[in-house]
Amino acid sequence: MARTFSRSLWGCVACASMWPALLLAGTPDAAANLLACKQGSPSCDRTQLTLAEMTDLGRADHARNVKDCRTGLSSCDRSRLGALETAALAVAEHDRNVSSCTSGFGTCDRSRLTSAEARDVEAAERLRRIADCKEGIGPCHAGALTARERAEVAAGERERMVSNCRDGMEQCDHSQLTRPEAREVALAERRRNLSDCLAGWDGCNRALLGQRETIDVERAARERNLAACRDGSDGCDYSLLSPSETAALAAAEHRRNYGACLTGRGYCDRSGLTAAEAASIPAGPGGASINGSQP
Repeated sequence: MARTFSRSLWGCVACASMWPALLLAGTPDAAANLLACKQGSPSCDRTQLTLAEMTDLGRADHARNVKDCRTGLSSCDRSRLGALETAALAVAEHDRNVSSCTSGFGTCDRSRLTSAEARDVEAAERLRRIADCKEGIGPCHAGALTARERAEVAAGERERMVSNCRDGMEQCDHSQLTRPEAREVALAERRRNLSDCLAGWDGCNRALLGQRETIDVERAARERNLAACRDGSDGCDYSLLSPSETAALAAAEHRRNYGACLTGRGYCDRSGLTAAEAASIPAGPGGASINGSQP
């Protein structure tokens, strides 16, 4: 009997000692729970919050609701706003509506505009229409413009056409150019063609080059070809190399080949080695054979 009582007593002690750990294991992390509550997460357990945390959470909820109302979100609860907050929200909504109407972006409710604001919005719309006509954006209703505005639009259209001619755009009518404009466009075309030729682009027309320009273009072509040959790219044309360039490339290739044979890394052509170089390369797996495989 005494032995049974002793076992029961020790069992109760063991259970009591494990109780805090079990209680802690069943309780979510307090910091994580508080963060979830502040973020409005469904995992929030408000019963685990302290009184101070509940107070802070209430402030955070209110601030989030005010922000939702200011940004026009559907989650806004206007009934939770104070008098000053409601007034500030009304001012912000009115200003946002005026801005949307004036800029032409966003939702505009003209019925909420004052008479002065409506006149300002109409003037802004007119300026946008004139600017769009000048820039060739969208349809232009010239009949709604004054004579001065139509003249400004025509000047803008001509300036845009001349710019297209200078830039080589398709929307260019050379027959509409004045002599000074035609000279300016021809000079721009000549410069653009020279740039294409110097870069080796397909748009190059060598027939339009002058003597000095042709010399510069040929020099640039040789330099590009030499760079391509040095890099071993497909664009290399060895027939365009000068004797000195050919010799320099051959020397560079000889050094590369010897290094590949010596280290056993890279393509090695033993037939291109001197007798002394071949003797310095160990037999066996040390160097690559003429076909690139290990001997």
